[in-house]
Amino acid sequence: MDNLAFIRDTMERAGSFTALSGWGMVAAGLVAIAAAAVGEREPSATRWVSVWLGAAMIAMLLSGAATMHKARSASVPLASGPGRKLLMSFTPPMIVGALLTLAFVRLELFDLLRGTWLLLYGTAVLAGGAFSVRIVPVMGVCFMVLGGIALFGPRPWGIWLMVAGFGGLHIVFGALIARRHGG
Repeated sequence: MDNLAFIRDTMERAGSFTALSGWGMVAAGLVAIAAAAVGEREPSATRWVSVWLGAAMIAMLLSGAATMHKARSASVPLASGPGRKLLMSFTPPMIVGALLTLAFVRLELFDLLRGTWLLLYGTAVLAGGAFSVRIVPVMGVCFMVLGGIALFGPRPWGIWLMVAGFGGLHIVFGALIARRHGG
């Protein structure tokens, strides 16, 4: 019995987290598109940031709830080895993004936010995706490419790159994950 428990534990830690919800990612993408529509109408950069931060919270809640539902339906423990590793890899770049957001807003460096958000979210997805299905790290790289373009490209491209990333990439990759990996 001890040997079986050891083997099961070893296999669990070596596996990948397959309960990531593609439909939750699609919902996050739709929230991002709505945020772009609302945020671009805001009269101040501070209110624009507030719209996007609110949208990020809503998207994380929707995606998290969908992932929890998928995990429960598939009897996959969220705190499993791969799930825990995914979360531990995803979280640090997100914390860095939050801290840089606070610093950039305080210094009124709003033009740096779009590229920084895309780059750090892509980094988080790439790092966490190492413990998930194969397509997730690819999505992370796509976010990073868009972030680099947003950071160094013409300012007017920024909003379209945000829509392409947080909206389009979430919808496209979410639909692929939902189709290939059951929701």
